[in-house]
Amino acid sequence: MKLKLFAAVATAAMMATSAFAADFKPALIFDMGGKFDKSFNEAAYNGAEKFKSDTGISYAEFEITNASQREQALRNFARRGHNPIIVMGFAQAEAMNKVSAEFPDLKFGIIDMVVDQPNVRSVVFNEHEGSYLVGLLAGMKSETGTVGFVGGMDIPLIRKFACGYVQGVKAANPDAKVIQNMTGDTPSAWNDKVKGGEITQAQIDAGADVVYAAAGATGIGVLQKAKDAGKFSIGVDSNQNYLHSGSVLTSMLKRVDVAVYNAFMDAKNDTFATGFNVLGLAEDGVGWALDEHNKDLITADMKMAVEQARADIISGKIKVHDYMSSDSCPVM
Repeated sequence: MKLKLFAAVATAAMMATSAFAADFKPALIFDMGGKFDKSFNEAAYNGAEKFKSDTGISYAEFEITNASQREQALRNFARRGHNPIIVMGFAQAEAMNKVSAEFPDLKFGIIDMVVDQPNVRSVVFNEHEGSYLVGLLAGMKSETGTVGFVGGMDIPLIRKFACGYVQGVKAANPDAKVIQNMTGDTPSAWNDKVKGGEITQAQIDAGADVVYAAAGATGIGVLQKAKDAGKFSIGVDSNQNYLHSGSVLTSMLKRVDVAVYNAFMDAKNDTFATGFNVLGLAEDGVGWALDEHNKDLITADMKMAVEQARADIISGKIKVHDYMSSDSCPVM
């Protein structure tokens, strides 16, 4: 009898495991710029690849090339039973809100926007905190007292990066000048390396010797132009220091990779929590990059100052203004 009972329990457990395994079919939808943009999308790709490496479980993926594909791709994955489905970027919010409501039994996640549905995990970041740190480094490194900022699409999220950056620059040098330009007001602004380079050259001609790019794949043109001109650049989202060793002063890290990895892993472990999730300095969701490619550019004083600023932001001693809270930036 005991053997039969054990066999029955074991069989039930195996069936439950098999059923869960069948339900777990992770998928990732990249946004404009492509998964190899060296920045936002690629960070997501790296997180998914780490999950695949750690677990041996593959995932489905799709790269959005035009806006009309967002809802279609999301619905197609949902119809095929993919679960969870993670989408990248604020621009996918409308599609996510609609499709997640149609498939209440599936789990969804969106990075960089909030979608108020009971089966959606919304992950946003305190980009202004990380941008403050790299702004502080830019202000300390600049010899001209003029630095630049090149944004991608002109939206409040990118203004959020810019505002934190300016505050950090001014903390290092209150008299510093920060030149700011956005690449455009359409999604193509995320993938225009030529224009990114042209804007950077104009800023350099105006005296900028450090330029921060928050522009997706467009930022590759920013980093290249700064290198060619013998100036410094600052990367974003992924660690871009390696792209031009000795020229990229640092990168503002936005741990999109961790957000994607955790979403997949939580779903696999049946611990996927929905709702609003904010990742800032305190959660190691943002930060700055120091490695073999830029260690000679960061002095002991710079490192000490940025680590102190990090601690002060976490403790609340330094308040970094969040542009998204007011659609304004008092330090600009």
